[in-house]
Amino acid sequence: MNAPASEPIHSQRHGGLLTIDRGAIRRNWRRLANKVGNASTGAVVKANAYGLGIETVVPALLEEGCRHFFVAHLSEAIRTRKSAPNTEIFVLNGFLPETGPAYLTHQLSPVLGSQPEIDDWRHFTARNTSSPPATLHFDTGLNRLGLSPSSAPDISDAITNHTLGFTVSLVMTHLVEAEIEDSPVTRRQCDAFLDLRALFKQTRASLCNSSGIFNCAGQYYDLLRPGYALYGGHPLWSAKANPMEQVIRLEAPIIQVRGINAGEKLGYGGLYTATRPTKLATLSIGYADGLMRGAERRDDKAGGYVLIGGNLCPILGRLSMDLLIVDVTDAKPEAVQRGAMATIIGDELSIDAVGDSAGTIGYDVLVSLGNRFDRHVID
Repeated sequence: MNAPASEPIHSQRHGGLLTIDRGAIRRNWRRLANKVGNASTGAVVKANAYGLGIETVVPALLEEGCRHFFVAHLSEAIRTRKSAPNTEIFVLNGFLPETGPAYLTHQLSPVLGSQPEIDDWRHFTARNTSSPPATLHFDTGLNRLGLSPSSAPDISDAITNHTLGFTVSLVMTHLVEAEIEDSPVTRRQCDAFLDLRALFKQTRASLCNSSGIFNCAGQYYDLLRPGYALYGGHPLWSAKANPMEQVIRLEAPIIQVRGINAGEKLGYGGLYTATRPTKLATLSIGYADGLMRGAERRDDKAGGYVLIGGNLCPILGRLSMDLLIVDVTDAKPEAVQRGAMATIIGDELSIDAVGDSAGTIGYDVLVSLGNRFDRHVID
């Protein structure tokens, strides 16, 4: 994603500039929606829309045609409802005691994944007949949340006999490793969910996340739940090019340029020793802004990079809370100026590449983005 030339490329404050391209989010959602035929395409906006802001992302998806949103927490659902009236909002992290009134007030669908949750929701809906429909989450291998598939026949019978006590509008499961192509684990889960689906023929079903849309073709059912891919993440663990557009660009200003001699150490703990006369640039950004400390480069460990003037510049030494040291010896001299912006995420430094260089994943990079940036939204 490239910021328009007419826009300022520098931060108005001391720290970094985070540019969020809502147009790219729209196009990513549309690309996925077009891929799945007649199935409805929702959007996972948990973790504050993967760090980019519920209030920023949800209205754009709503305008594009998205009518189904998934969050983790009740508080996220309430925020989403303010931006998305007349939509379905599903709360993935289950139904906690004493929270029924909020589900009723904001018409939110609890995702029930245990018998105690079913019992609590039944008791609440018995007293509040205008409660919204619930979702049933069955565990097919993740062993994290979800009802046992062995309980499905009894629950299905209760629905058929009108003895369950509440309406069920969706049945779902969560894939273990959908990002791995031709995974036998995914095939087993797909088969298990097919059997479950047969017990709930009159109820909508949801199987696929972002990666499942690519690796579970033909098993889209009624509702898709893309998340990471919407925000530019690569949905597949393969060498194939990322089919999604990059959504964010993160830049930070150079605040000082200096030189050191070969043999000098730098940064906290002196973990990196210069192997040549080295030109250094110090950037106004650090782990307080969400940068991964795993991106540090030591004498015995490779690390991450930033882009300055189109050149990949290695991160050197330990990341500080507010500062980052990079090697600009080989960068274009005219690009290495005090006040110039370095690209932390963007172009060839995708969120996946940045995560990989820090020993983590792009999800971690996204949701760790700090709140000190100037956030610039383009559409």
